[in-house]
This record gives sequence, C-alpha cells and structure tokens, in this order.
Amino acid sequence: MLIAGGLGPTNDDITKHALCEFFGTRLIRHPEIEVRIEEMFARMGRSPKDLLEVNRAQADLPEHCTVIPNDRGTASGMWFERDSRVFVSMPGVPYEMKAMMSGRLLPMFTERFAPPTIIHRTVLTTGLGESALAQRIADWEDDLAADDIKLAYLPSPGLVKLRLSTYANEDPGSARSRIDHRVLQLYALIPELIFGTGEERLEQVVGTLLRERRQTLSLAESCTGGYLSHLITSIPGSSAYYIGGVVSYTNSVKMEELGIPGDMLELNGAVSQPVVERMALGVRAALHSDWSVAISGVAGPDGGTEEKPVGTVWIAVAGPDGVRSVRGSFPGTRDLVIKRSAVAALDQLRKRLL
Repeated sequence: MLIAGGLGPTNDDITKHALCEFFGTRLIRHPEIEVRIEEMFARMGRSPKDLLEVNRAQADLPEHCTVIPNDRGTASGMWFERDSRVFVSMPGVPYEMKAMMSGRLLPMFTERFAPPTIIHRTVLTTGLGESALAQRIADWEDDLAADDIKLAYLPSPGLVKLRLSTYANEDPGSARSRIDHRVLQLYALIPELIFGTGEERLEQVVGTLLRERRQTLSLAESCTGGYLSHLITSIPGSSAYYIGGVVSYTNSVKMEELGIPGDMLELNGAVSQPVVERMALGVRAALHSDWSVAISGVAGPDGGTEEKPVGTVWIAVAGPDGVRSVRGSFPGTRDLVIKRSAVAALDQLRKRLL
C-alpha cells in the first residue's frame, strides 16, 4: 500500500500518529534525521537556532519502521511490513514524493519483490496491417506456446512491431536461444515485410543502405508536403547521402521545377502513375542523385473522387536501373495518410536498394 501526505509539522498532519496506532508502535526521535534537517536548514543559510521545535519534530518517527530519507524536504518516508505486505508512507509534496519514489523506493521495491527476468526481442515490419499480418503468421504464432513465448502486436502508422517475450529466471541463455530460433523462423516466413529489429527506424535502415553503397538520394513530394524529407533528415549524418528535395505541391511547380508536361497533368491528373514517375525522374536529373523517390496522392479530407478516393497515393522510385511505381491505398485521417504513404515510400526505396 502506498500512502502520500499528512507528514508535515502542523497539527492537521496525523499520518504518523495513525500509522503508530495501526502498527502498535510509538514515535521516537531519530537523531540521524534531525541532523539531516539541520543540514538542510544550513544549506538554506539558516543556523540550528532558527529551527523551531515543530521542525525538529519531523525527526519523530515510528520506532518500528524503516525510515526513508527525504532528499528534497524535511518529511521522511516510512516503510512498514506486516504479513508479507508492505506499507509505505511518503510526503505529499509532489516533487518530494516523486524524488523519493524514483531515487529511494523503486530500488527497494525491486530488491524486496525480485521481479521475474523477462527476455524481449522486437521484430519490425511494414507492408501489412495488423490484422492481415496476424493472419499471415497465425500458424507460427500458435506454435510459440510450445516454447513458452508470448507475442505482442504493437502497431503504428505504416508499421507493426512484433515483440516476443519469455521468462528467463533460471536460464537466460536458453530463453534467448528459444526466442532467436523463433525470430529466424519469422524471417523465413515474411522476409519481405521485416526491415529491422529492436529500436531501428525505417529511415535509419534506408540511410545505412545508401551510406554503405555511397549513393545519394533526392525527393519530390506532393501530398506529404516535406514529411518524407523530415524523416530522412531526422537521422544524424543524413547529409552524407541526402541531397535535397522539391515539395511540388501545385501543378505549376511540378511543371516548372520537375519538367512535367502540362498536357500529361491535364490528361492523367497529378495523382497518377505517369506523373509520379516523371516527378521521380525529374528530381533525380535536377539534383544529380543516384536515387529519387516521388509521392503524389489524395491526403483528404476533400479532393477524392470515385476513381481516386481519399488515401490514393502513387509512389515512384527512380535509380540506376530505371523507374518503378506502385499505387497504394492508405485509409484514415489526413495525418495518417501522410504518415503511412511516407513509410510506404521508404519501404519501396529499401526494397530497391536491396
């Protein structure tokens, strides 16, 4: 049980008295706490004679308890145990209570209750939503119980993390081996969907591939409005491979900066395969990069048609071996359409680099 408040020096602070009554003990003066209070007053430029008896009385604590020193105030905490249960009383001042919890109590809880050791490993996927991915790996997931492994799906826009966990109190090495074996099975089952493990980010993986090949990248963005550039440049050292980009939000910029013919735009519309491929080729030629990615789509909430509903996005990747494009459908709010299409574009580039 955790209790907060009522440890001050005034008459309405009755927590210590109530705890003494409950645990059948009494208040006694704790000299080491009285010294701490004097030292705290000294740091504030006050001498021991400035201490009132009510201040010193905060060193009066239950005789039968473990005293928890307060590093930010004068009201000490108290730890009691009865029938294998723990009762902790903390000061009510928020910054004092938080400091006591993080600095003093959490280590004591860890030592007292000895939480089980759990081994985790996280596999990062993109390209399938949570439901479709679960169906794809259903048999593999069902078989995890044989190794006492649990699986958690952790979705975010465009990505699904698969976290494998198992207890490892007796033999951590064996637990890691069991999880590693299952991860290898997963790589064999969905190799095209996995882009990394642990805390890796897709933009980091793409950046590493470009750096290893000593190749460069440029971007032409329409519906994402620079969000893909933001992801790329969020990685330290991205200037080694990222040259720059064009946010060609209007048709006039697509024509003037990327060289897209006006009749192509009029015939096909900005959200189309011919236009997005010309965007990729245009920015690659203009910025002299090895690779380029272009995105054009309907982010919504307005602007969709029966032929091209909101969430329709074309993505093109141009490189030394030519240009290729894919059409995607990314349902959701405007923000989700932008984030999901940017992740899909990164994944298309990753696959081309591989």
